[in-house]
Amino acid sequence: MVKNTLIVAAGKICTQFISFFLLPLYTSLLSAEEYGTVDLLNTYVALLIPIVFFQIDQAIFRYLIDARENETKKKKLIATTCYIVFIQAILYLLIYFVLARYIQNDYKYFLAVNVVVIASANILLQISRGLGDNITYSQGSLITGASTILLNVLFILFFKFGAYGMLTATAMANIFCILFIIIKKKVYIYLKINNFSKNTLITLWKYSWPLIPNQLSWWIINVSDRLIITYVLGVALNGIYSASNKFSSVCISLFSIFNITWAESASIHINDKDSSNYFSYIMNITVKLFTALCVLIIAFMPFVFRIFITGIDYKSAYYQIPLLMLATIFNIIVSLLGSIYVALKKTDEIAKTSIYSAIINIVINLLLINFIGLYAASLSTFVSYLAMAIYRYIDIQKYVKLRLDLRFLLISIPIIIIIIIIYYTKNPQLCLLGLIVASIYSFVFNKNIIAMLLNTLKEKIIKGGK
Repeated sequence: MVKNTLIVAAGKICTQFISFFLLPLYTSLLSAEEYGTVDLLNTYVALLIPIVFFQIDQAIFRYLIDARENETKKKKLIATTCYIVFIQAILYLLIYFVLARYIQNDYKYFLAVNVVVIASANILLQISRGLGDNITYSQGSLITGASTILLNVLFILFFKFGAYGMLTATAMANIFCILFIIIKKKVYIYLKINNFSKNTLITLWKYSWPLIPNQLSWWIINVSDRLIITYVLGVALNGIYSASNKFSSVCISLFSIFNITWAESASIHINDKDSSNYFSYIMNITVKLFTALCVLIIAFMPFVFRIFITGIDYKSAYYQIPLLMLATIFNIIVSLLGSIYVALKKTDEIAKTSIYSAIINIVINLLLINFIGLYAASLSTFVSYLAMAIYRYIDIQKYVKLRLDLRFLLISIPIIIIIIIIYYTKNPQLCLLGLIVASIYSFVFNKNIIAMLLNTLKEKIIKGGK
């Protein structure tokens, strides 16, 4: 799992960080309205993809893991997926262009194109993962990320295309990824019409259909906030909220790299005799590592916020960051548990827990947004992830006995509260003290994994020298 994580990280981590460090460029050259508009359109793309393509990317990944040694099954799975995705894409575009005449929006055609290209690129990436080829997955992700960044700089900084430039860059980058994987994996050799199987399609859809309400629930939790903010508070405040989310997205991006290989490892080892011990171990070290990262980001933020957020329109984003970082911790726990559900093929349980959480998110948002503004969105995100994490942890004990480190939890709660209180004071001396406390806390609870990584690196250097 460590090996696969490093391979995936090679393709994702650099582009994720470069994208983050370009935040000053975006916030200085794009108005809050433009930035909010792009974020809102990406929100609609995230909503439409699971509806149009039935979450088949998750199904093809899971079933290809079991079919890696069976060439016939692989051909049927890949051909069936590609054919049905092509048909769904054509139907979606036809319906969309009929309805487009009634949509009054300057960016409406990006909603048609980006849904198809982003979904297609992701399906091909999942095929690569399902076949066990994480190198191609990493390379495809690198092409997408690097192309998006380079084209954004070109279109925004030099050509001054604004929001049009960001949306065009996204579409082109995903097309590059599609072409690369088709050629690299020779996907076309699987596309004989006799490889299409109705039974295979039914199997894939049976697995993926429960994931549609699940993904829609995730959409509600993650991005419905932006819709409510836009329609109640205005698109400019949505841009501010989007900017504040960029810091928690650093943790999510790093975790998503690990979670790619964790999901595969969980599916492979779910039936092992020691799976409970293995899953508990992985969960505890992951929660400790990413909790420490979130706490460090909160402690660092008073010193670096103005470096990353340069536009004066965005200064109120500062106050949303702690709640969003706390929400990220529980988001990570939810995702860790979700991978175990995937391994168990309990997609109905995934959907059920996500739906409950989505309802909580919407209710809190609607009840509070007129009273506490942007804080309603941050608070609803935090509470919904917390509720889902608790529910999933209790529910999953029916299948796998997990044990969390209670000592870590009891020590972490007061430390996190103190660091957040210091954060809001903005007092330089107190903030420095908070940073020292956060650094000590992070080291103490992660010293074993740090030592392990250093020893592994040392061994690699010694072997390389020989």
